[in-house]
Amino acid sequence: MMENDTPHERIQTVEDLGHLVRAHRKSKGLTLETVSGLGNLSTRFLSEFERGKETAEIGKVLKALRTLGLDIIVQPRGSTNIKDR
Repeated sequence: MMENDTPHERIQTVEDLGHLVRAHRKSKGLTLETVSGLGNLSTRFLSEFERGKETAEIGKVLKALRTLGLDIIVQPRGSTNIKDR
C-alpha cells in the first residue's frame, strides 16, 4: 500500500472528494493513465470523478480510492476523532 501524505479533509460534495483524490494522485506522481491501468478504470471515468461529476458510480469511486491507497471513514457529524480500526 502507498504511504498516505494526503491530509484528512471533511468531504461534503463529490467535487470535494474529486479534488482531494486528484491532489493525492498528483502528489504521488501518477497520471490518469497509470491509475486507469492499475485499477482497471477508464481515464474518462477518473477524469470526470476528479472534476466532481455528481453521477460517478460509487463502486468505481471506491475502486479508484483503493487503487490510490485511500480509505473513506464515516463518522457522526460534529465528531472530532477519527477512529482507527
